[in-house]
Amino acid sequence: MKVENPLGHQQNTSVQTSSRWLIWVFLLCCAMAVFFISRYFQTQEAQIKIDKQGKNPAAVVVKTAWQGELPVYLSGLGTVTGLRTVTVKPRVDGELIRVHFKEGTFVKAGDLLAEIDPRPFQVQLMQAEGQLMRDEALLKNAQLDSQRYQTLLAQDSIAAQQVATQAALVEQYQGIVATDKGLVANAKLQLNYAKIIAPISGRLGLRGVDQGNVVKAADPNGLVVITQTQPIAVVFTLPEDQIPAVMKHPQTGKALVVEAYDRSGKILLAQGELLAVDNQIDVNSGTVKLKAQFANENSGLFANQFVNIKMQVETLHKAIIVSSAAIQSGNAGPFVYVVKDSETATVRPVKLGAVHGETVAVLEGLQAGELVVVEGADKLRENAQVKLIDRAAPEAVVR
Repeated sequence: MKVENPLGHQQNTSVQTSSRWLIWVFLLCCAMAVFFISRYFQTQEAQIKIDKQGKNPAAVVVKTAWQGELPVYLSGLGTVTGLRTVTVKPRVDGELIRVHFKEGTFVKAGDLLAEIDPRPFQVQLMQAEGQLMRDEALLKNAQLDSQRYQTLLAQDSIAAQQVATQAALVEQYQGIVATDKGLVANAKLQLNYAKIIAPISGRLGLRGVDQGNVVKAADPNGLVVITQTQPIAVVFTLPEDQIPAVMKHPQTGKALVVEAYDRSGKILLAQGELLAVDNQIDVNSGTVKLKAQFANENSGLFANQFVNIKMQVETLHKAIIVSSAAIQSGNAGPFVYVVKDSETATVRPVKLGAVHGETVAVLEGLQAGELVVVEGADKLRENAQVKLIDRAAPEAVVR
């Protein structure tokens, strides 16, 4: 006899109901997905149709490519260095009794910077001069005796050996006097060294020793550092493949103009000329060091200052020039959008040359007078309809 289980029958009914609901939800989701996908494609097709009919052209700003001269610059990073830097050190030991300079000021070669107590050197000079006077008196007496001996020898009243001995004594005193004169000169030199003189012209640094200290010639730090800043030099580097463009100019005898800009590369600090090129390439970086000299009359450059260097090596004549904003990048290389008949934009691959400021030379792919898009290029594609906008700037006016 078969007994039905009411509980099991109820469970089967619930499972069947849940399955139906899941199927209906799935079908509803599929229908909605099909609806939205079809609406999306319909919208895209309608947009493309509108674009093709020219009812929704892209608004762009254009500039005209022109023909002219474009300077070619090489750029590098440099560090300002003093044309000459000298650490002023005392030449003799003694107490620093006077300091005549002010830190950070300019001095000329030969200016008195400081004084060391001269009294010990004056005493040494007096001793050397006294010894010289004594030995000169002995020499004079020996010379007189030698003359008398010569007279007596002529009268055959003295032995020739004594005359020769006296002559040798005269020469001995002459040597002693010469040594004494050297000692006097050395004492005068030490006395002169008590006055510390600026060896070069330049800007003084911070004082290393204060008045009242005992200074020594062996001190490693010195009294002060003088850096020649007028003129001043900048050492910078360039890639090795740019050196041929630099080396052809010394043969012409014309110095290359070098411009130094601040860290941002926007403010011109000084203008000078190329002074020297190093004789070897750094194998680690593949660069070559160069040195430029600047008059620096306005003191715009300081030693160890970081600067951006621009050096003009040539000028391109009759070059096709466009704004750098017109240049686009793609997988095949740089290109521009050229506007034809003020209605459609076409892609034009180009070959670029030198860059100067916000302009660039186009070596191939563009002619003077053609309109190129400088704003709104992100909305364009091949043969897209365009509407030209005038920004009221002379370069942006459609010509």
